[in-house]
Amino acid sequence: MDNHRQMPWHSRELGEVYQRLGTSEEGLSDAEAEKRLQKNGYNELRAKPPKTILQMLWTQISDPMVLILVGAAVFSGILREWTEAVVIATIVVVNAVIGIVQEKKAQSSLEALRNMSAPTARALRQREESLIPAKELVVGDVVFLSDGDMVPADVRLIDSANLKVQEASLTGESVPSEKEADQVLPVECALGDRGNMLYTSSIITYGRATGVVVATGMDTEMGSIAQMLDSQDELDTPLKRKLSVLGQTLTFVGLAVCVLIFVIGMLYQRPLVPQFLVAISLAISIIPEGLPATATIVMALGVQRMAKKNALIRKLPAVETLGNATVICSDKTGTLTLNKMTATKIAVNGDFETGTPTQVENASDQHPGVYKELVYAAALCNDASFDPDRKGEIIGDPTEGALIYMAQAFGIDHERLEDEYPRLYEQPFDSERKRMTTVHSIAGKVVAYTKGAVDEMLPLCTQIMTAQGIRPITDGDRENVLSLCSEMSQEALRVLGFSMRILPKIPEEDENIEFQMTFIGVVGMIDPPRKEVADSVQICRNAGIRTVMITGDHKVTALAIARELGIYQEGNTILTGDELDAMDDEALDAVVGTATVFARVSPADKLRIIQSLKRIGEVTAMTGDGVNDSPALKAADIGVAMGVTGTDVAKDASDMVLLDDSFTTIVYAIKEGRRVYRNIQKVIQFLLAGNIAEILTLFVATILNWEAPLLAVHILWVNLATASFPALALGIDPPSKNIMRHRPVKSGTLFEKDLVYRVVIQGVFVSAMTICAYWIGASMTGHAAGQTMAFCVLAFSQMLRAFNQRSNTEPIWVRAENLNPWLVVSFLASAALMLCILLVPALQTAFQLTTLSVLQWMIVVALSVLSIVQMEVMKVLRRGK
Repeated sequence: MDNHRQMPWHSRELGEVYQRLGTSEEGLSDAEAEKRLQKNGYNELRAKPPKTILQMLWTQISDPMVLILVGAAVFSGILREWTEAVVIATIVVVNAVIGIVQEKKAQSSLEALRNMSAPTARALRQREESLIPAKELVVGDVVFLSDGDMVPADVRLIDSANLKVQEASLTGESVPSEKEADQVLPVECALGDRGNMLYTSSIITYGRATGVVVATGMDTEMGSIAQMLDSQDELDTPLKRKLSVLGQTLTFVGLAVCVLIFVIGMLYQRPLVPQFLVAISLAISIIPEGLPATATIVMALGVQRMAKKNALIRKLPAVETLGNATVICSDKTGTLTLNKMTATKIAVNGDFETGTPTQVENASDQHPGVYKELVYAAALCNDASFDPDRKGEIIGDPTEGALIYMAQAFGIDHERLEDEYPRLYEQPFDSERKRMTTVHSIAGKVVAYTKGAVDEMLPLCTQIMTAQGIRPITDGDRENVLSLCSEMSQEALRVLGFSMRILPKIPEEDENIEFQMTFIGVVGMIDPPRKEVADSVQICRNAGIRTVMITGDHKVTALAIARELGIYQEGNTILTGDELDAMDDEALDAVVGTATVFARVSPADKLRIIQSLKRIGEVTAMTGDGVNDSPALKAADIGVAMGVTGTDVAKDASDMVLLDDSFTTIVYAIKEGRRVYRNIQKVIQFLLAGNIAEILTLFVATILNWEAPLLAVHILWVNLATASFPALALGIDPPSKNIMRHRPVKSGTLFEKDLVYRVVIQGVFVSAMTICAYWIGASMTGHAAGQTMAFCVLAFSQMLRAFNQRSNTEPIWVRAENLNPWLVVSFLASAALMLCILLVPALQTAFQLTTLSVLQWMIVVALSVLSIVQMEVMKVLRRGK
């Protein structure tokens, strides 16, 4: 069979569907089904083979920064500095292992999708109903579905009765969709509006249906999501891209320095081998060996802090990526809203006259007779019930569940009410009548309650209930009711009307009793927004982050929620899926920067929106909980899944999971991400300034034809021992008070202009102090003393600079929200290590150091402290500027 997924089956008459599929309403024979199964394969999702361990290992070690570290280990081995070679190699191995473990965890997205398919299906084979494994379904099979069944394939309806289907996994709608087999729809009809189609993994919540399978496996709508997930490459995060740029820059500088040193050595006619070793020392000095490990540890600590605030990070670089987010694309249902239909407004006769409905919480306090009658109607004319196994949860239609919760707000126990007034007769809901009726014996009377669409119910009502009693309904009453219902609908409320009738006796079977009714009132329901989200949206706006709603729900509903939360403001653009389909990528890129609401969109639309935002330079976070969100979650710079309501597919495609499903948790995560990003910048500034000092010191000494003031072992010791501990302490520095008032950093590199300036100035100054120390020491007692003093000044300057590295503007004694005691601990640890190699004879010999006099120590301390003075002077000048 050909690929049928692209065929618009919803716009075809059943006769044409049968013809194109080579089937009929009598289904297939076993032989024909077997032939199609052999040709097209099982009805299941496929995935490309996962990466092997070797492929993952190659991905890890081909990173530029890692290659530099490998080079450093090789160079250390050439210099016979085996300790340093082992340390650097260990860093490379640890980073590779962490990366492989993370990638392994990320490979379960498609497997989770495959587990969402139905295990069995009822199909018509050999003109008889048969229970077969769902994976053996083929195109052309006729299947039977009823309440509670999972749809096993994409199906065009043949027949249906009162059919309602929960399609939230595909469309994002919290309310089940009503389906009708007799419909023939326009070709361009949106996925969520295709009332004559059923899609894989949807759940039948009410009614029954018969349908013909039009697509199986990877040809289904669920299969298209699997293909989008499968085709999404593992994207680099902003931090990976910036560290890559950093690695490339350092590689270029390192090679240039090596060549330059060779040229200078040749001019001085030095022997080539010693000159080669000096060049390698310089190459090692340019490499910040501790940076990848420190960045990893800083992010890991950020992960721990975020986990305590209900933000679970699945992929380590996601911490930093959140800090640079410029747009948060959020699904509506369950993320911005509670994903729980709730009765919010109620209206009886007096409300229709004033044109203002009453809030349910206010009406529940009053409890007059007319409200009581409306609540009785809502609770008794209802097929939903509380789940005995899950306290507070509803079994049945979410809309009917909202009415049970409303009755509870009025102090009415639903189960007790049903026991007291059991159902004696019913006219079930019908999609043509759009209403249902139940009959009960109350206070010796036979009472019929009707619930349904107001416009269908009003013509059947001859009376209306008021606070003063029941009276004949007038045309003015009907106009008031319809006007208020229209206003409530424009607020995205789902409106249901209620009426009653006193019957002379219990009706006979199939007797129609829906006439001469008394209209009671209406109830408006909605999946309400989370109360805390509006404040979070405003905090994001202050931080320069735009919030965008992307939902499969209707435009009116999406816009109402977006206005209430402050997502949509005057001047913003709202787009629907149909409008997106009419745009090419260039047109979409032109409007996506101002659009804050996308409604009635498909999974493919969500993916297009994310890709468009990335093309115009936005760093995008995408939140969601359904299967329909998973391709966009994977494509976004950071995918954020819901931990409570989220599907396994969404979680596995994401970088972060919100354990409390709260949008406000994202705001905390962004703050933490910014903290991590700024702290990594502090670490880079701290480490690279030291590296520049090392390069310049050796470079100047080479130009002056001095003996090397620093050995390779000295450089590696400073980089790995005395710099690593303060770098880690800077990595956990508390955030500044204004961290959520700055705009996100969109730069493609970690080297912002001011950062480069500070790194160069500090590096040059520390180099000058180190060269000065060597010259003084060599002049006083020879090369060994000069080398020792240069080593001490370089190391102690690095350790002291960590204290005023916490802020680039505030003085060393004023900073942030809290103190950082770990800086003191790190200084003491580094100082202890330095004293060991300076005072223990065996270590002193290994590092080719000598004992210094008191005067020489005083000079070392003075020159080291000057690095703090230099930075504080720069801060004063910066504040003045």
